[in-house]
Amino acid sequence: MRQKFHIDFIKNSKIFFCISLGIMLVCLVLNIFLIPTRVDIQFTGGTIVKYSYSGDIKEKEISSVAQKATKDTITFTYAENLASSDSNSHLVSLEFTNSKAITVDEQDQVTEAFTEAFPKNNFKVEESSSVDASKGANFFFKCLAAVILAAVLIIGYVAIRFKKIGGMSAGVMAVVALVHDLIIVYFVFAMFNMSLDDNFIAVILMILGYSVNDTIVVYDRIRENRKKMGPKATTAEVTNASVNQCLTRTICTTITTMSAIGSVLVVALIYNIDSIISFALPMMIGLVSGCYSSICIAVPLWVKWKDHSDKKKAEKEQLKKSAKKSSKKPDEDKKEDKSDKKSQAKQTEDKSDKKSEKKKVSVEK
Repeated sequence: MRQKFHIDFIKNSKIFFCISLGIMLVCLVLNIFLIPTRVDIQFTGGTIVKYSYSGDIKEKEISSVAQKATKDTITFTYAENLASSDSNSHLVSLEFTNSKAITVDEQDQVTEAFTEAFPKNNFKVEESSSVDASKGANFFFKCLAAVILAAVLIIGYVAIRFKKIGGMSAGVMAVVALVHDLIIVYFVFAMFNMSLDDNFIAVILMILGYSVNDTIVVYDRIRENRKKMGPKATTAEVTNASVNQCLTRTICTTITTMSAIGSVLVVALIYNIDSIISFALPMMIGLVSGCYSSICIAVPLWVKWKDHSDKKKAEKEQLKKSAKKSSKKPDEDKKEDKSDKKSQAKQTEDKSDKKSEKKKVSVEK
């Protein structure tokens, strides 16, 4: 494949890591001190009641009337009623966040309050749903278990599929990139004041698929280039060549998907459809994060892990060689001692022979 880009991703990996950590740190500070996280009743438990009404009413008036009718804390969401033929029909969702389902009498009190305050606006209950707190927590943990199971399966697949380039380390780094994307998606929901609900889980699972796909494509290119470039090429050289070769494909795929989701987001913003907005907007930002993490986070981290493991292997081999050399030295010393003893014995024998010869000569004389 022809290489169009020549970016040194491994050399600039510290810059990429700092960018991600900086964004997370800023979002974390804002999340703690300024913009708290909203959790939907699907996870915490509670009740949602949707009312339809016609005409133009100030949102503050609706909120104050509903809040006076009940002691519970209420969160309000306003949207246009697209199901109605009346173009001036609207919806208001009352979310009771007291971690328990409200009674029928409490709901009737709110409905009567709306009817008395706005008799000409035809307030009607369109939908009412309650979730028990224990069921909400159970649903949350099931979603979390699904994400963890997906991560484990990804590690196993990558470990088997890319065994020749260190499959286990490649799988772990792919999951690290997924955790990066999960955190970014969470902060998108928090910063835009969107409730964590089933859309949050859906976006996470979608981003997992896109991000892993990009990472696996790069790993596959690395495996092919390792054969072509031979053992003399370093891991960084092979990786940079592989990432630059895949960069055009990754960017085109991301832009194409974002354009499709972006058109849905525009329609949702025009008609103020919160359920679509809370899916499309985090999805678009998550796609950018997934593209970024697969190239700038997962692969550089894998290269660093690979270099570290290669250094450890080299150190172990050196220790083994030095141990063999040290074991050979005593044997050589023993051989030298034996040879020294033999030479000394020969010298003593020669001296004794010379003495005996001198004695014989003296006797003959």
